[in-house]
Amino acid sequence: MSCFSCLSPRRKEVRRIQIDTGSRCSSYAGSGKGKVNSKSSVDGSIRESEGKVKGGNSPNTSGARSFPFRELIIAARGFREKIGEGGFGKVYKGRLETDQVVAIKQLNLDGQQGFQEFIVEVLMLSLLHHPNLVTLIGYCTDGDQRLLVYEYMPMGSLADHLFDIGPEKEPLSWNTRIKIALGAARGLEYLHCKANPPVIYRDLKSANILLDSDFHPKLSDFGLAKLGPVGDNTHVSTRVMGTDGYCAPEYIISGKLTLNSDIYCFGVVLLELITGRRALDSRRKPGEQNLVDWSRQFLKDKKLFVNLVDPDLQGRYPSRYLNHAIDITAMCLQEKQNLRPPIGDIVMALEYLASQSDSPDVLHNPPPRISSRLDNIVLSHKPNARMSFNSV
Repeated sequence: MSCFSCLSPRRKEVRRIQIDTGSRCSSYAGSGKGKVNSKSSVDGSIRESEGKVKGGNSPNTSGARSFPFRELIIAARGFREKIGEGGFGKVYKGRLETDQVVAIKQLNLDGQQGFQEFIVEVLMLSLLHHPNLVTLIGYCTDGDQRLLVYEYMPMGSLADHLFDIGPEKEPLSWNTRIKIALGAARGLEYLHCKANPPVIYRDLKSANILLDSDFHPKLSDFGLAKLGPVGDNTHVSTRVMGTDGYCAPEYIISGKLTLNSDIYCFGVVLLELITGRRALDSRRKPGEQNLVDWSRQFLKDKKLFVNLVDPDLQGRYPSRYLNHAIDITAMCLQEKQNLRPPIGDIVMALEYLASQSDSPDVLHNPPPRISSRLDNIVLSHKPNARMSFNSV
């Protein structure tokens, strides 16, 4: 099976990332093998990689600049306004001399992630550009300092709006949740189908989906990303890394990383969007702490789907399209990775759901019978179901 024209011919010797603007990826194929070159000089690594991005609407230069540490101290006002924290380190809000508001992430030298992840993040975001990927503005490597400068996303992460929201926050509507899911899927499609070799994100989770003022989502934090398998190779063998509750079971067991590993992660995010529950939550009673394990009892029967719905939605969702969304989720969470749908099919299915969610009366009136072609976008849930698309 091929990925239409989104991947170049198979070549084991590929050592660069190319960007292709071909047709949508609807099934997986090998594409090219490569490694991000980790040198002691970030500037040298970027110069070595620039110019190797070909085609597409992406610029062939990174646009990321090297900042002196002093300038970032001033921009972040002495690193006083912390807006986030993760395995990499703390994130601060800042304002550059150009008056641009930015997010500045400072590496914790004793933290979970190190210089290798820093290099990977700079290279990935210097070479890959898409409306659903966060923009890297620059970086700093003065002395022992390692900082990344991103565009500022004022609404924070998806996790901030799904879990433990206070009375001052409005719960995400059904329409907004589908919009966020679609944007995240488009970002993942770009990584899987436009980049050559394909990029396996490896850390897709609600905390890494950032939102702008219009709730437009962008994938962030690419320190764990890996270039995918090529030619006749089916996987990349690597140390198991990621976030508990999101990692695909076969990856945890074997360390074999594939594009399908990301699809499983995406299924967990969809489940979080539908349920409003965390992937892992130790505060819940036994049997409910792991979201995927808890949900499987309901995924087997459409009559039980309603038990999965976030109470914060207060019943304001279209039942039929909820069923379709849960169908997609269940397919992404198939334990056998070869039964999970490719990201191109997922994007097409979510585009259909988003188009229906945009209808002002969709929450109140029963939806019309969809066409036979769209019936094939989201199949009735069956254990071995695969998404398929018939041409018109």
